[in-house]
Amino acid sequence: MKTPPNAFKQALANRQRQIGLWMGLATPYAAELCAGSGFDWIVIDGEHAPNDLRSTLAALQAVAPYPSHPVVRLPHGDAVLIKQVLEIGATTLLVPMVESADMAAALVSAMRYPPQGTRGVGSGLARSSRWNRYDDYLHAANDTACLLVQVETAEALAQVDAIASVDGVDGVFIGPADLAASMGYLGQATHPDVRKAIEDGIARIRAAGKPAGILCVDEALARHYLDLGVTFIAVGIDTSLLANASRALAAKFTGPAD
Repeated sequence: MKTPPNAFKQALANRQRQIGLWMGLATPYAAELCAGSGFDWIVIDGEHAPNDLRSTLAALQAVAPYPSHPVVRLPHGDAVLIKQVLEIGATTLLVPMVESADMAAALVSAMRYPPQGTRGVGSGLARSSRWNRYDDYLHAANDTACLLVQVETAEALAQVDAIASVDGVDGVFIGPADLAASMGYLGQATHPDVRKAIEDGIARIRAAGKPAGILCVDEALARHYLDLGVTFIAVGIDTSLLANASRALAAKFTGPAD
């Protein structure tokens, strides 16, 4: 068997718009349900949701039959954790709090086998190679690895041109909530100053020749960012969808929640 291509990575390279959904419920059942809903990509969140290596593996297995591409968000950019998540079969990683080009370059290296990187070789134990049933895996894996780096502070955004220019970075994702907090607007991701910074960041990422991404659950604002040239965008969060729908249903019969 041959190693499958990373269709999401190819779509980003071709600037094909990718609409996604954030997954925070940390259960493969919910991941499978949402993977069949028509989104181009879904995020299995390991930073702010209670996912560990085993639950992430279960989610990857659950969504495998569906067309939505799974993107795993790590809690932090640790090389050992990157290796483990790649081994369980993730091909696209979203790494938070990337503050510099040097940090981005280190992540690129951690995701690739030598001589292009420093990833350790253990494919015979790994789901990623289907336990060496992909006969070309060791030579194909570097090309299928997709790295999305999160720029989430004012300091990082000031360096976004250099971060986006790192060879091996496949997309740059702006984190509105943490960016707002770093600018002194905690909880105000739609503040005019934050929006201005995001719009400037999108333009600079695109000028560097890389796809820009963002999470935005406000439909009008999400469409605005798409109009500005964002290539990959998450437009909802599973926990928020469930919380809002359940609260609205309850309110129809019992009145508003306290």
